[in-house]
Amino acid sequence: MIKKTDEYYMGLALNLALKAKGKTSPNPLVGALVVKAGRIIGRGFHAKAGMAHAEIVALEQAGKKAQGATLYVTLEPCAHTGRTPPCVDRIIESRVKEIVIGMIDPNPLNNGRGVALLKQNNIKVRVGVLSQELRKANESFIKYITTRIPFVTVKVGQSLDGRIATRCGDSKWITSDKLRAYAHRIRKDYDAIMVGVNTVLRDNPSLNAWLSQKKLIKIIVDSNLSTPENSNIFSPDAQVIIITLPSRPGQETENRKKLSAKARILEVKEKAGQINLRDALKKLAQLQISNIIVEGGGTLIGSLFDEKLVDKVLFFISPKIIGGKDAVSSVMGNGVKRVDQAIKLRDLKIRRFGEELLIEAGVK
Repeated sequence: MIKKTDEYYMGLALNLALKAKGKTSPNPLVGALVVKAGRIIGRGFHAKAGMAHAEIVALEQAGKKAQGATLYVTLEPCAHTGRTPPCVDRIIESRVKEIVIGMIDPNPLNNGRGVALLKQNNIKVRVGVLSQELRKANESFIKYITTRIPFVTVKVGQSLDGRIATRCGDSKWITSDKLRAYAHRIRKDYDAIMVGVNTVLRDNPSLNAWLSQKKLIKIIVDSNLSTPENSNIFSPDAQVIIITLPSRPGQETENRKKLSAKARILEVKEKAGQINLRDALKKLAQLQISNIIVEGGGTLIGSLFDEKLVDKVLFFISPKIIGGKDAVSSVMGNGVKRVDQAIKLRDLKIRRFGEELLIEAGVK
C-alpha cells in the first residue's frame, strides 16, 4: 500500500501541473490538490495564462468540503492582482486548516507575501516539498521572471564530428525522420523558435511545430534584413519577428518595406558591429516571450554561447562523419581561448533513438 506522505500528494500535484506544459507561458506550471481525511476531494492545474489558477480550480471542485482540509499546491499562491484576483483571498475564504507549498514564488511581486498573508490568517503553512523537482519543471519561468530574459535552449542536429552541413552547404538530412519528428514534439513546449538569417537563406525552413495546437513565434536574427520576402518562414498566419540593427537615415531599403508588411521588425542595440543578443533577448522578454528554442545556425549558436546566454542544450547526434575544414560546425562564434574556459554542462541525460543519440543538459 502506498504511504500517502506530503511528497506523495505533491508528486500528484506536479503531475497535474505538467498537463499544461507549453501552454501557460508567461505564467508558471502549477498543480493543486485538496485532501481531507486521506481522500482527494479537489484537483486543479493552471491550464493557460488568464485562466483560473490551480488552487482555485481545486477549491471550487472541493466546494464546502474544503473547510478543515489540507491544500497542496506546487507554487506559493499569489497575493497580488494580475490577470486574476489574488489566490490567497480565496484560500482564506475556503477555511482550509493548512497548506503545503512546494516552492516559494520567485516572482518579485509575490515572493513570500502569499505565505505571510496565509499565516496571518491562522492557516498552518509548510514550504519546501519536492522543491528541486518543481524548480526543474518551472526552470524557464524562474529564469524569465527573475532576470527578465527568456530561457534559451539550443537544439542541434549534427554528425558525430559536430557538423550541421557539408562544405557545399548540404544539410538534408543529417538526422533521421524519427529524430526530427521527436524534435518537432519538443518545439511545442516553447513560445518561440529562433534561427539566424543564414539558416533561412541556406535551408529555407518553415519552422512550424507539427504537433502543436499553438503557433510558435518565429524569430530571425538578421542584421542586414536580407531575409527573402518569399521565404517559407512566412507561412499563412505566421507570427514572425525579425531582429535587426537600427536603420540609419536614408537607408530605408525596399526589402525592409516588404518585410515590414510580413513581420515585426525589432531593432536592437549594436555590439562590435553585430546584433547585441542580450539586448535582443531583453526586448523579446518585454513581449512576454519567456522561452526560446534556437535551431541554428552555427554562427548564432556560437554567439549565444560566447555571450553566456544559453541555459540548456539538446544535441541530436547521427553516427555519420562529414569531415572537411570548410564544413559548417554546429557551434561557431569566437569560442574559448583555453580548455579550462570551456562551457560546462550539468544534469546530463543521454537517450538512444536506434543508432542515434540525444544529449540533453543544462548549462552551468
